[in-house]
Amino acid sequence: MIQHRISGVPVVITGGTVVGIVTEGDLLRCAEFGAGESHKRWFELFIARGRRPRQDRERSHAFHVREVMTGKVVCVSPDTPLAEAVALMESRLIKRLPVLRDGRLVGIVSRADLLRALTELLPKISTAAVSDSDIRKRLLAEIAKQPWAARTKIDATVEDGTVELRGVIFDASDREALRLVAENVPGVKRVRDDLVWI
Repeated sequence: MIQHRISGVPVVITGGTVVGIVTEGDLLRCAEFGAGESHKRWFELFIARGRRPRQDRERSHAFHVREVMTGKVVCVSPDTPLAEAVALMESRLIKRLPVLRDGRLVGIVSRADLLRALTELLPKISTAAVSDSDIRKRLLAEIAKQPWAARTKIDATVEDGTVELRGVIFDASDREALRLVAENVPGVKRVRDDLVWI
């Protein structure tokens, strides 16, 4: 697990059937109860409390995966919607889900995998320097696209990436909406609101 930088591995028997999962938490619990009292507080930082004492004593002398693994494993199929996988992880307080097809292990999806997928969906942000005049043009173009914005009543100046919104708004909620539009323009570092609400 350390070599491959993974925090949990599924346990399978011949034929690929999943019978359990071993996580960092399982191994730390095993190590905790095999450690002396002086190390116990340090281990408590990493593991959940409230486990059954008998099970913990048994795990302290474990030498096989079957003795430390979690046996009841929540699994998904390759066709499980991502939203459902996320909901399972949240409701069961787990970090990874084995993926089964016809009862056989074909993969594992972790929270890190979901975060990587999320970053692919997010808009790409350019890190290239943007001039103040380009920021202003982009901002005014974005404001013009908004059906709720009174474009002819709103203006902006930009200096060193700081946007100053000026003009008149007729709905108080437009103030926050215009600030969000400005903050999402590449190159904007700060937004100052000088809008007048009538």
